[in-house]
Amino acid sequence: MGTDGRSRSGEWARHWQYAELPGLDLLRARYVRHTFPRHAHDGYVLAAVTGGIEEVGLPTGTLRAGPGSVVLINPEVPHSARAGVPEGWAYATLYPSRDLVTGVAAEIGTLRGTPGFTSDLVTDPQGSRVITEVHRAAEAGNALAADTLLRGAVARMLARHAGPLPARPVRRAGAADAERARAVLEGRLADPPSLEQLATDLGTSPFALLRAFRERYGMPPHTWLTDARVRRARRLLAAGTPPAEAAVAVGFTDQPHLNRHFTRIVGVPPGAYRRERAG
Repeated sequence: MGTDGRSRSGEWARHWQYAELPGLDLLRARYVRHTFPRHAHDGYVLAAVTGGIEEVGLPTGTLRAGPGSVVLINPEVPHSARAGVPEGWAYATLYPSRDLVTGVAAEIGTLRGTPGFTSDLVTDPQGSRVITEVHRAAEAGNALAADTLLRGAVARMLARHAGPLPARPVRRAGAADAERARAVLEGRLADPPSLEQLATDLGTSPFALLRAFRERYGMPPHTWLTDARVRRARRLLAAGTPPAEAAVAVGFTDQPHLNRHFTRIVGVPPGAYRRERAG
C-alpha cells in the first residue's frame, strides 16, 4: 500500500505533516483488516470517525466509535484499535503536540496548567466535521483556513471536554522500579536486557517488575519497548534517515522487522511515512 494507495481490501491511509501547521501530524485513512496493537503517543489524539465503526481499547475498557463521534486520547495513554464491523472504519485524525494544545488552552483561558481530556468518546457531529475540514484545508494548501480550523477544533474539545491533566496516582510499591526500568530500556533500545537481568539489576523479581510495569505504563516491558523503538524510528525517518538505517539504529533486526511493527503501530509503512516528510 502506498502513501495514499489502496490495498485489495480497500484500505488506504495518508499519515503526513503540513509545513504550515507545526506541531501536528495528520492521518486520514480507511482500515478494514488492520489492527493497531497497544501503543501510546507523545501528544494528544483527536479522531473523527467518518464511516464504519472503530473499536478502541483503553485502560478503562473498550469503546465503539461511529460517524459523528470524536475519540479523545491524552498523551502517554496506552490504547489499541481495530474495526468494529466487517466493513472496517474510516477516520480523520489530528495528533497535536503537547505544546500546541497547551498553547490553545492558554489562549482561550479556561484551563490552567496542562490540559487533559475528561471524556474518551464524545458525540459531536459538528466537531467531527471541523476535524475533517482541517484535513481538507491542509490537503488543499489553504494555510489560513487549516490553521483557523485546527485551533477551532482543539478549542472546542478543550472547552467542552477537558480539565487539568489528571495527576498520576499515588505511587504504589514497585512504581519507582517501573520508572527505573523504563529509563534503562530507553537507553538500551538496540540492546535491551532480559526481564530477569533487568529485575536483578533493580533489586526486584521478574514477576514483581512485570506487574509494576503493567500498572504504571499499561503494557508489559517488551510491548513498551517495541512502541518506543517505533517512536524513535519516526523521529529518525522524519529527519531523513533511510528506513534500513533507522531499523538498525533503534534495535530492529532488519528493515522488514521495522516495516512490520512500524506499519502496525503507525498505520502506514516507514517508506511512505518518510516520503511525506521529505524536503
